[in-house]
Parts: sequence; C-alpha cells; structure tokens
Amino acid sequence: MFVDSHSHLDSPELYSELDAVLIRAKEAQVHTILTIGCLNGSQESISRFLQLLERSEGIYGGLGVHPHDAQIYEDIVGEEIQEYLKHSKIVGWGEIGLDFHYKYSPRKDQIEAFRDQLRRARSVDCPVIIHMREAEELTCQILEEEFSGGPGAVVHCFTAELEIAERCLQQGFYLSFGGILTFQKSDNLRSVARQIPLDRVLIETDSPYLAPVPFRGKRNEPAYVVKVAEILGQIHEKSTEEIAAITESNFKELFRI
Repeated sequence: MFVDSHSHLDSPELYSELDAVLIRAKEAQVHTILTIGCLNGSQESISRFLQLLERSEGIYGGLGVHPHDAQIYEDIVGEEIQEYLKHSKIVGWGEIGLDFHYKYSPRKDQIEAFRDQLRRARSVDCPVIIHMREAEELTCQILEEEFSGGPGAVVHCFTAELEIAERCLQQGFYLSFGGILTFQKSDNLRSVARQIPLDRVLIETDSPYLAPVPFRGKRNEPAYVVKVAEILGQIHEKSTEEIAAITESNFKELFRI
C-alpha cells in the first residue's frame, strides 16, 4: 500500500474531479493520503479541508499557516489551529516554514509565524510538516533552536544538499521526496537520496504540482506517487513494493497512525 504523504486535494485542479482522483489513487494502491490545509483567512478553504477528511478513511490532514500567508498570522490564528488539531484525522501541523523565493510575505513575518507555530506544535506534542525554499540554512537553524527533541518533523519535497539533509537527520527528522526526484536533471538529488537511510524517508506528490516523469508538465495527483517509489527503489536497489512498505511504516510512525 502506497502513502502520498503530501497532497493538496482541496486545490481546484483536484477538487473539481475528486471522485475520479480518489478512484485512480485506489487503483494504483495508494490508500493513504495526507492532504494539506493552509489556513489563510478563508472560511470556504477550511470548510473544504474539513470535508475532505470525511471523504475517505485513508485521508488525513495537516493544517498550518504556509509561509506565503505568514503576514496574516497572529496569536488568534495559532490558537485556532490548536483547536482544529483536536480533530482525530488532523495529524500534523503544517505546512509551515520559510519561502524566500516568492516572498509573498515579508521575511520577518515568515520567521515569526514559523517560530510561533513550532512552539505551539511542540506544546501540544504534534509533528510538523516543513516547507523550505531558498532558506535552507535559516530553516535548519530555527528548527534546531525551537524544535530540537520535539515530537517529529518531515521536510517535504526535499531538494537541498547533503549537508542540509544531514542536519535534519541529526534532529531525527524525516525527508520526503516527490516528483523532482524523477526529473532527468536531478542527478544530484538522487545522489543525496541514495545516502539517506530508508527509515527516514517518505514519498509524496505535492499534487497538483510537480508531476513526476512520465507525467511531467501535467497536473499531478496522488496516484503518481508510485513513480516516485519506483525511482527511490532503483536508487536503493529495492523493489517498489519494499519502498511502499517502508515509507508506509515511516508515515505511520511519524504521524502516529
């Protein structure tokens, strides 16, 4: 059984044909999906996210304020997320972190929102889902300061250098690989993935984004996580089925499912 450990099922591209998307996932043996809810001030968005959790036994959720939306973050938002975490199928806080590529929110706001969410997640013993883009050094520093010895974390869509991977592993975190691992020009990332112990690895789609080969350039969806597993298996000289079993076990351990 495959697990897609990071997807955005509430995106218009997937939600508009959700029944078909979930059928294709099931046919591909993808029976567990973590869908990410990004609290951004829209009641429609949070309502859709909560409804998704009821659509299938295998759908779980992560909820947080994405760095793109950090400028709307305040104490009352953090308290709201803590209340939502009482839902039995919301198993992670995130995605949260830093994104200095698009800069949709000022750096100061991103850093403050990230630190506060880490502290709150730690206070309620909740694993976190980390987003880092063009901010790897600072992300690691903040994680080491705020979350060392915390309840667990996964750096989603990992694309950084081995040094960053090693710093995350030293903290006991998981690294999640997505469609980028399959791209022709991702030799360096595959080299990093080869050096990561499989008991610290998850697989994901980040759908509807970053579709793996041979679907690159098309809309991504949870069924395609199998392609990531195939490449990871080749890297580690394991069968796709072995990768499915290992990453499913890792997912369940991190999110206590």
